[in-house]
Amino acid sequence: MLLASEKYLQISSGFIAWRAGAALVRLSEAERKFEEVAVRTDEPVVIVGAGHAGFQLAASLRQSGYEERIALINNEPHLPYQRPPLSKGFLEGNGDPQAVFFRPESFFRDYRIDLVEDHVVEIDRMTRKTSFQSTRSLNYRHLVMATGARNRLLRMPNAGHDDVRYLRSLADSEAIRERLENAKQVVVIGAGFVGLEFAATAAAKGIAVDIVELAPRIMARVVSPVVSGYFQARHEGAGCCIHSARSVSAIETANGRLQCVILDDGRKLPADLLIVGIGVVPNVELAMAAGLPSQDGIVVDQHLATVDPNISAIGDCALFSSHRYKSPLRLQSVSNAVDQAKCLAARLTGKIRPFDSLPWFWSDQGNDKLQIAGLIDSYEDIVVRGDPDQNSFSVFCYGDGILRGVESVNRVGDHMAARRLLAACTTVDPDKAANLSFDLKTAL
Repeated sequence: MLLASEKYLQISSGFIAWRAGAALVRLSEAERKFEEVAVRTDEPVVIVGAGHAGFQLAASLRQSGYEERIALINNEPHLPYQRPPLSKGFLEGNGDPQAVFFRPESFFRDYRIDLVEDHVVEIDRMTRKTSFQSTRSLNYRHLVMATGARNRLLRMPNAGHDDVRYLRSLADSEAIRERLENAKQVVVIGAGFVGLEFAATAAAKGIAVDIVELAPRIMARVVSPVVSGYFQARHEGAGCCIHSARSVSAIETANGRLQCVILDDGRKLPADLLIVGIGVVPNVELAMAAGLPSQDGIVVDQHLATVDPNISAIGDCALFSSHRYKSPLRLQSVSNAVDQAKCLAARLTGKIRPFDSLPWFWSDQGNDKLQIAGLIDSYEDIVVRGDPDQNSFSVFCYGDGILRGVESVNRVGDHMAARRLLAACTTVDPDKAANLSFDLKTAL
């Protein structure tokens, strides 16, 4: 196994991509002996983590005809749930957790998926045993790390105050939803997807919103300047005040309550609630302690296998060897988690294929739907299809004359066509891409 130092590639709220340097992750064939994994019929496939990747894997294994035991380890006191609604729909709705559960409890019973509420604290690779916080243990036939990621924390005085909140879990969203009932002035640190989705929701409730972003424009690391400019105008039109190229120098409290946020230029932003959305870090500590190569993700090959043939990793925590992009990537998105889970389920049921899905993302902000196909990181030229003034357009990004990625705003048809084009490694002439009368589907 060889892993070069990684460089930052792309980040968004809840969606992040890391790409390594020139060297690829290399796992020898001897290290990838899927077919030689000894079978113990009384031991389950153990999936650590019940987020999108973990839940999808359990469901896909059953749908693929896997009949042996499955244990899905869930470290939260809820049924497994979806995260995208937590920063928008769930905050707007009645707060019923069942609205975000993947499936009711009966699903896990009917599909014979053992839902284990506990924390895994240790992996013994020699004996193939997981140990839990509750002191019980469970041996595994195959272990899958779907441990996800956690919020990057703000480090400064008062950052741990009760009025300073992060938005990632159902508990986070429930607590913020309750506070929004009485909030008058909210400050959001970080203009990524989650921060902007939350800001749009808060502004729609009539709450004054200030957004502080370190980069010179919003979503700067994931979208083109055209899309950044469009969404900045939309958020400002909804009443949000955006402070780009600014950082927070202090958080002030008084009488037990948050008072204001002080920017690096000295300005004070009044606030009774502060939401921090400054990225996430992958949960790799358990894998590292077990001796599995991990850096900014648990290292896996193109089959999502670690160096241990009995252990795989999927979802936000997995740094996988991408055949499509010729370098290791870590992607944080629902689509990546689901696609990797399906790919691994196929391998564990004997249908081995490399993981090579096209990355795609989405974000709903106010009344606008942003969809991205491919990675917007290596382009030189862009072509706009449609009209931003009409709230409906797509941006085609080209590098070396080849289509690299497409951003679509309220143009679902363009997005679906772009995914097919990019997945097939097919480009489209820029003049045709800009022509609304040209049917993108005919470029395939």
